[in-house]
Amino acid sequence: MAVIAPPHAAAPPVSVEPISPRRRAWTRAEFEHLIDAGAFGPDERLELIDGDLVCVPLLSPAGATSISLTSRVLHGLFAKRGDVRTRMPLALGEADRPEPNLAVVAGGPRDYLASHPKAALLVVEISDTTLAFDRTFKAGQYARAGIAELWIVNLRDRVLEVFRQPAPMADQPLGHHYRSVTRHTDEETVAPLAAPDAAVGVADLLP
Repeated sequence: MAVIAPPHAAAPPVSVEPISPRRRAWTRAEFEHLIDAGAFGPDERLELIDGDLVCVPLLSPAGATSISLTSRVLHGLFAKRGDVRTRMPLALGEADRPEPNLAVVAGGPRDYLASHPKAALLVVEISDTTLAFDRTFKAGQYARAGIAELWIVNLRDRVLEVFRQPAPMADQPLGHHYRSVTRHTDEETVAPLAAPDAAVGVADLLP
């Protein structure tokens, strides 16, 4: 007589939790190692912001003009007070390596032969297409590093936006921002905190 084996009981369904993509944050040391290894093309301009590699758009002619104008003004103000750097890195933290359009740092060029500056007296961003990003993420990054003053030359509205008093702010993307934000038209002048006896005409920064 043939023996028929009982059917196997169906296995209970296995509950599988969905796997979400995980952000892979980069450190400044890793980023600089990739740069030294030639991992990026010569025309690529990348910044490290809160562990993310951000591609920075090319400058427009108006943006390039504003950088040249602002550089000329800052060199005149800080010739004996610091070094004016154009599109050079700041080593602000383990996960932050921005390249602001302009930065005034203490000391002279030879003070940074071994490493990039870890602080700045003043940072300037020239903004048109990057305006929203500069107001939030870039401002948050500089505030978190304790940089006392950020200028955004707003080419869209032809004003200078001045950010001061860095502080923790839980509602901001990077947890920090500036308590004081003021806008100045091309008819006004502004004195940097690091050069309070100076008067910078906003019109002199605009193309």
